[in-house]
Amino acid sequence: MDTRIYLSYWAERYKNDMLNNIMPFWLKYGLDRKNGGVYTCVARDGSLIDTTKSVWFQGRFAFTCSYAYNHIEKRQEWLDAAKSTLDFIEAHCFDSDGRMYFEVAADGTPLRKRRYVFSESFAAIAMAEYALATGNREYAEKALALFKAMRRFLSTPGILEPKYLPTVEAQGHSITMIMINVASRIKKVIDDPELDEQIATSLYALEHYFMHPEFKALLETVGPRGEFIDTINGRVINPGHCIETSWFLLDVAADRGGDEAIARLALTILEWSWEWGWDKQFGGIINFRDCKNYPPQDYSQDMKFWWPQTEAIIATLYAYKVTGDEKYLKLHTQISDWTYAHFPDALYGEWFGYLHRDGSVAQPAKGNLFKGPFHIPRMMTKGYELCQEMLNR
Repeated sequence: MDTRIYLSYWAERYKNDMLNNIMPFWLKYGLDRKNGGVYTCVARDGSLIDTTKSVWFQGRFAFTCSYAYNHIEKRQEWLDAAKSTLDFIEAHCFDSDGRMYFEVAADGTPLRKRRYVFSESFAAIAMAEYALATGNREYAEKALALFKAMRRFLSTPGILEPKYLPTVEAQGHSITMIMINVASRIKKVIDDPELDEQIATSLYALEHYFMHPEFKALLETVGPRGEFIDTINGRVINPGHCIETSWFLLDVAADRGGDEAIARLALTILEWSWEWGWDKQFGGIINFRDCKNYPPQDYSQDMKFWWPQTEAIIATLYAYKVTGDEKYLKLHTQISDWTYAHFPDALYGEWFGYLHRDGSVAQPAKGNLFKGPFHIPRMMTKGYELCQEMLNR
């Protein structure tokens, strides 16, 4: 394989898809030019099927637009869309207690609030990326303030309703990994000891609590000190989440000048998670596994969702960049070939989100409250960035 030809091909494909497919689709069918913000509940052809707005995606879309502006092409319409969505967030998506909603109506009327801080996390990275795009320090300060509020919400008993009663002591992988990404994104525009403290805390938890060598797995739920919880929920492996975590760690390693210990940790997580996640019969990354190989409980356990594939595309390409080991380039080819053969919609644009295990389309909608303009454009933007870095070194 001629590596430069390979990287050039993917760099051009990622950029072309962003310029001519993904971003035009969401600017045409998602951007709310009347109220601000973005709709994500759209049918296969982009027609609106629900005007409810996901607050997650207000932040995610603003991040996507700014991130693409910073790394793909400096298109003013992308920056304008980011600003419109950030304005909608600040005007409509915060409750009086400083926490954010989960769903709002088209005009911003609050509809639902949940016990998580994921809405806050996506708003924070959006503000940080917009600050990077514009040089406006006010948004960097807003991102940092929101990050500190998230830490307060998570650490203060009584603010967030617990998932379980006190009889169950557990902690989750998802918030641990998200906080690493939020802190590392904000550090690109503003520094603060709390950012480094959070990264250190999450790194320790991942390595010493969530990684279980006896299963060669990173588990989604463990005890307060990493104790294995031998229940259906305690045995869950979410390969997509774990693979996403691996490249978040590679980002941290890169920010620290190529920290080898963090990179090794990331590569171990990637390799363990690939082994659990790759479907050897049909291809693609599967949704859930049980670390003892019992039947998983989740109804979608053997489906192929869009986002684990995009995370695997990033992680394998990143692993090749860090190591130069062609085994990772082969994995990148493997996951890219399968993903691009099954998810893109040649007729209406964008990607399908939900496939059966064999790769057939389970339902054709392009978006809902959980799927929208984030994982796919982030993969393309990050992929383009990684390819360009390798081609230019």
